[in-house]
Amino acid sequence: MAVEKEQRLEAWLTSYGDAVLRMCYVYLADRHLAQDAVQDTFLKVWHHMDRFEGRNEASEKTWIMRIAINTCKDYRRSAWFKHVDLAKALEDMPLAAPDTTEESRALFMDVMRLPDKLKQVILLYHFHNLTMAQTADALRISRQAVQYRLKKAYQLLGDLPERSVRDE
Repeated sequence: MAVEKEQRLEAWLTSYGDAVLRMCYVYLADRHLAQDAVQDTFLKVWHHMDRFEGRNEASEKTWIMRIAINTCKDYRRSAWFKHVDLAKALEDMPLAAPDTTEESRALFMDVMRLPDKLKQVILLYHFHNLTMAQTADALRISRQAVQYRLKKAYQLLGDLPERSVRDE
């Protein structure tokens, strides 16, 4: 049983580790804090893996992302975090594309300035390519709330490239 659990955790680390690292970096704007948050996230995943087994039709990616978001929120509440510069350059983001354009850099910084509730849906839906249903599940909100927050974020950001609605 323990071997099977280890193999599953290893598969999840391989499949979702980079996405969790990017998500944590976006929340924390510090590479070392993000790496610590990823370790804490997967430690929590390990400890609560049995609880996930009982969730019918839940996506493992959304479950792991939810744990990562909560871990980052805990980090952001700490007194030390208040001294972190949130205006980091996009090139510092782990695994960022080397050919990032000035326009995408500016858009990323605009997204970073959004209120957390709006930033979360943009990051999960656009950057991590979750469906609206998966985004709703990860944030523990309704699908309608996701749609509303996306619409509000689009208004604040201006026009974003249109994307077909994914709701597999």
